Amino acid sequence: MPLVSGLLSTGRTGCASPGTPETMATESNKRVVESLVEAINQQDWARFDELVAPGFVRHSSTFGQSQARTKESLRAYLMAEFETFPDGCESINFLVAEGDKVVVHSRFRGTQAGALGPLPPTGRVLSADLISVYRVVDGRIAEAWVEWDALSGLIQLGHLRAPM
Repeated sequence: MPLVSGLLSTGRTGCASPGTPETMATESNKRVVESLVEAINQQDWARFDELVAPGFVRHSSTFGQSQARTKESLRAYLMAEFETFPDGCESINFLVAEGDKVVVHSRFRGTQAGALGPLPPTGRVLSADLISVYRVVDGRIAEAWVEWDALSGLIQLGHLRAPM
């Protein structure tokens, strides 16, 4: 049986028409993620709390970020990040969504005006690309996976030398 007729015979084409519940939910999930990024950029912690679900779990293998796993620890991590990078801002380059998942390619940019853990302020600008995947349930962020190149960031800030 040809692939096309096989897909049609099952009634599943993988396509969602504009205006279907699936498409509307996907678009709504993208808006939730955009709202979260906006709330963080504005340091609107009340809005952050509305958008992030109780029981939220964050996954990251990026050096120094494993401690920010729950809603509360992520909020504390982000608040400390703004002490380090007071002008920090994440801008979304693009979003891709399917079902309850939203994938975001974004860029964080900020000047290190405060200590970064044991590392002193440098006054240098960090510009880092991030890849994040969010799982949205009932209009709230339930889970996130976030990765970025921390080694490159430490080199940009002058805390490490670039390998030869």
